[in-house]
Amino acid sequence: MIISSPHIFSFALASTRAMGEAGQYAQMLEACEALAQGTQDGARRLDVAALLAAYGFQSQAQAICETVLSSANAATSWRATAQLAALWRDGGEHAKARHGYEQLLEQWPEQGVLHHSWLTSCEYDPAISDQARLAKAKTWGQWAVARAGGMRARPRLQALGQRPLRIGYVSADLCQHTVGFLLRPVLEAHDPKRVSVVAYHSGKTKDWLTEALAKCCTLRDVSALDDLALVEQIRQDQIDVLIDLSGHTGGTRLNALAWRPAPVMVSWLGYFATTGLPCMDAVVLDEWHAPAEVEPQFVESILRLPSGRFCYRPAPWAPETVSPVPSAKNGYVTFGSFNNTAKLNDGLLDIWAQVLLATPDSRLVLKWRTFNDEGMRQKVSQAFLNRGVRAERIECRGPSFHADMLQEYADIDIALDPFPFTGGLTSCEALWMGVPVITWPQSRVVSRQTLAILRQIRLPELVAQDAQDYVRIATELAGDAKRLQQMRETLRERMRQSPLMDAQTFTHEWETALRSLYADQHAKQSDSERHLSSQEARPMPTIKINDKEYDTEQLTAQAKVQLEMLLATEQEIQRLQTQLAIAQTARNMYAQALAQAVV
Repeated sequence: MIISSPHIFSFALASTRAMGEAGQYAQMLEACEALAQGTQDGARRLDVAALLAAYGFQSQAQAICETVLSSANAATSWRATAQLAALWRDGGEHAKARHGYEQLLEQWPEQGVLHHSWLTSCEYDPAISDQARLAKAKTWGQWAVARAGGMRARPRLQALGQRPLRIGYVSADLCQHTVGFLLRPVLEAHDPKRVSVVAYHSGKTKDWLTEALAKCCTLRDVSALDDLALVEQIRQDQIDVLIDLSGHTGGTRLNALAWRPAPVMVSWLGYFATTGLPCMDAVVLDEWHAPAEVEPQFVESILRLPSGRFCYRPAPWAPETVSPVPSAKNGYVTFGSFNNTAKLNDGLLDIWAQVLLATPDSRLVLKWRTFNDEGMRQKVSQAFLNRGVRAERIECRGPSFHADMLQEYADIDIALDPFPFTGGLTSCEALWMGVPVITWPQSRVVSRQTLAILRQIRLPELVAQDAQDYVRIATELAGDAKRLQQMRETLRERMRQSPLMDAQTFTHEWETALRSLYADQHAKQSDSERHLSSQEARPMPTIKINDKEYDTEQLTAQAKVQLEMLLATEQEIQRLQTQLAIAQTARNMYAQALAQAVV
């Protein structure tokens, strides 16, 4: 049946999404197939592909994208190719994803979402160097600033004194998402005498966690605002320090930050590399994420928090107790990784295969939504088979509800951290469930997440120095049943007593760092104004106008009046030119949106 009405299609798509949310995957697949066959509209078909990808059905999503691409117009062609590139990335096919994004940006350089997706994809790709990732981020930063009409002046800072610092958090993930989970204990611990908080939620998802966050601050739904409207809202709120929690991840509003809507701007929590934005003042890390040699990877200054980059609180539905060590019952050790399959790569699979081959009869359980896809399961099993590991030793599990996923750690003895993109919240959850995590930090910041967590809870012995050390630590721990049992029983208390779970101390340090950063910028502003004032107090000996030089001391009173009027007029011209640049940028954005809407 052909669905011609866009309203009926939207309703049917929403109903199909509800099936996925309920875990009714067979019904969802059937409904998606009917929707894709029931429309000839490329954009609607791509909506179906996006839904399939969101629940891990890679093969079906890819087939739709390729069909659309074969007969696409310009408006759907770039989108179909972008969705294919994301599918390749999520399947660990980084060379294909890299090639896809490079082609996309050559053809459609003005599509901002492509820049963001490409930069995020670079973090997963082990073949892209630190220097190349920095260069790509800087290129985007220059592009974003140009779209904002050039580098904006820093808004004037108001003296802080004893008043609360007005801070704003911007994110598309103020919901049941890693960012939402990690932000909640901080919002709840904020001292209203030190900070006043506004949160700007730019995402479409609103859930129980959104409501919980809204109880801790002023939460604004800005999902319907364009960049200029968001900038105006932030300015009206008189934010002192604006904190971006998305970086280049999905739903980012970094383009709006290129307009410099707040006097001080900071990148934190939801991203793991430089934003590339030259007006971003600082990125918030810690000593483990950012040793001195990491600094050249950032355009921002690095603000290191003493206790760590974030604090962790278990989900409210996390099991109250940990399960027994599964190897005691099974008679063999089970390794596991519940990380995003975009983190898979050939070098990683080589090392994991070595761990399995060095640990007789051991198993490996991998869990992510893409393992809903039969083709993905077969590809991973074949990859291990090619490395000498029998297929029956590899188990690929699809998605489940969060509470059920946490229960599945009962099947895991030791977690293997991927690299170079390591676990963050995933590593915290494994440790909370009594499962030790083996990690290998490298040069990029995202490879050092689990290192930082293990340092916070004082388990440096799980941190490898190189590939061989990774295999050694994993195999030695697998052979030490007593140590595995002891870690299973003590990891939770070790975490509770560590800075990782001390929200009060972390938040106090966070507030202090933000207030100090703002005070430093205010002091620089005051010094600059004093310098300008002293310069202005000096009489201008000469001035050149229309290639003619005048001695200001020799001008008549009437000429000096004319000079003042001329200088005031030039200042007004500069102001109007700035306003014109802003208006032209807005016009171009609206024209582009109109062109996409009418295709």
